[in-house]
Amino acid sequence: MSESHPESFHNYTRRCLLVFVAILCGIGLMVGCSFANVASPLRIAMVLAIACFNAGLVSCYLMHLMSERKFVFTVLIFTVIFFTGLMGLTMLAHSDVPHLKVN
Repeated sequence: MSESHPESFHNYTRRCLLVFVAILCGIGLMVGCSFANVASPLRIAMVLAIACFNAGLVSCYLMHLMSERKFVFTVLIFTVIFFTGLMGLTMLAHSDVPHLKVN
């Protein structure tokens, strides 16, 4: 039973190692960008873009979320609905200033 799909396991292991190497390269790029001689907002944007790419690799490949599209999209839709609702309530409550009577 342990040798039911050895080539499949080999491909999976190879893909995980390639993703790991890509993440390590991304970390190296982030460290290199942090020492780059560019304006601070541009440097921060570059590091954040690389960090988002690394997070995407981790979530898609190492957490296996790429194969669970229906569940991920359902969670994202609910997140957008609740975020929009909470921001709407915050904007509505922004103008509710209590009127205090001073004696």
